[in-house]
Amino acid sequence: MQITLIAIGKTDSRELSNLIAIYKERLKHYIKFELVIIPDIKNSKNLSETQQKEKEGELILRHCKPSDTLILLDEKGKQFSSIEFSTFLQKKMNSGIKNLIMVIGGPYGFSEKIYQRCNAKMSLSKMTFSHQMVRLFVVEQLYRGFTILRNEPYHHQ
Repeated sequence: MQITLIAIGKTDSRELSNLIAIYKERLKHYIKFELVIIPDIKNSKNLSETQQKEKEGELILRHCKPSDTLILLDEKGKQFSSIEFSTFLQKKMNSGIKNLIMVIGGPYGFSEKIYQRCNAKMSLSKMTFSHQMVRLFVVEQLYRGFTILRNEPYHHQ
């Protein structure tokens, strides 16, 4: 299985980019992982929220095959503990899917087409985080999940 994380817009913080790179490097020992950054929509100030979400949705769907499993990072999604998330990852791997795509939307969320296409929604917290920080949290939790599955000492209970 491959995991792809799709995010809208670049990360402005060098510190966050460095931390994301560290966890991406660590993940290589467990699974194929790719971070896809979709550039911010140009002239978005001239677009309504709905138009911006639709344009972002079209760009997201270009990276998705019909056979891919699409998980949206959404405030209304299911919340997992780290142990539950590792079990979720194991079930996905056992199911034989080739590509698990996790998507961090733009500033206004997702278009209706994306909601219709997704297989599930996941929430990291009831709190709101910047989209740039969410990238780090997702990559770290993926790493944590795989260390849990291998009984490695990274995660403590």
